[in-house]
Amino acid sequence: MEWLTEHKLPIGKWAQTLVDWLTDNAYWVFDGISTVLEALIDAILWLLQTPHPLVVVGFAAVLAYAVRRKLSFAVFVAVSLLFIINQGYWEETTETLSLVIAATSVCMIIGVPLGVAAAHRPGLFAAMRPVLDLMQTIPTFVYLIPALILFGLGMVPGLIATVIFAIPAPIRLTQLGVSSTPTPLIEAGEAFGATKSQLLWKVELPYALPQIMAGLTQTIMLSLSMVVIAALVGADGLGVPTLRALNTVNIAKGFEVGIAIVLVAIVLDRFFRRDEKGHGQ
Repeated sequence: MEWLTEHKLPIGKWAQTLVDWLTDNAYWVFDGISTVLEALIDAILWLLQTPHPLVVVGFAAVLAYAVRRKLSFAVFVAVSLLFIINQGYWEETTETLSLVIAATSVCMIIGVPLGVAAAHRPGLFAAMRPVLDLMQTIPTFVYLIPALILFGLGMVPGLIATVIFAIPAPIRLTQLGVSSTPTPLIEAGEAFGATKSQLLWKVELPYALPQIMAGLTQTIMLSLSMVVIAALVGADGLGVPTLRALNTVNIAKGFEVGIAIVLVAIVLDRFFRRDEKGHGQ
């Protein structure tokens, strides 16, 4: 066995060389990406933090009723947000929401078109599958290191790490939804003279919408699961008090922050989850 370990493949050195080359030669690309993502996060933060918290709570409750048409859900949203304010975690919650919304937006903007392309090109999906597996199985801390070097401390490396971890969900589920469109539906559209673009927008995407929405909710949940890890690279939000509670073994603070994260997760999940009626069940 010694002869095998003596001739170790320098994978780590190759990765180090690549990151060093990117840092020296493509820093302007990462600076541009960082500027765009920071602007996106700042815009969401401005929308959430500029109004009085009670105004945001009221708007969220009205929006909840408009989306779900259930008074009980609107009341639950209002009570959940008021509880977070009462516990003193409103600012951290808005920071976490900005990270989750930004990460989810990036994942869906990139993931849905890739999922559609993968559904239409089986060879492309076969090539993408091991990459998607790698993105979700490799320890998050491994790609936090290059993200930290390339983008510096702050919300952006946390956002990048979150996108890498969460984007396989919309890609896989969009691919599944589009590729499972019944052949008779496609043949009917072709019989009426529909173009490929019309088939996509009027047949395949509407049929795949439940799967796409499932990808959206999964992306939100996966993004929320990254709030603590993102705090390790300087991302603000509920992950910061969670780490402080862990470092000081503060059970009370840990429980308070944990409840806040759970309430945010439930509210976001219920906002975007489709009713079973919407699935045709």
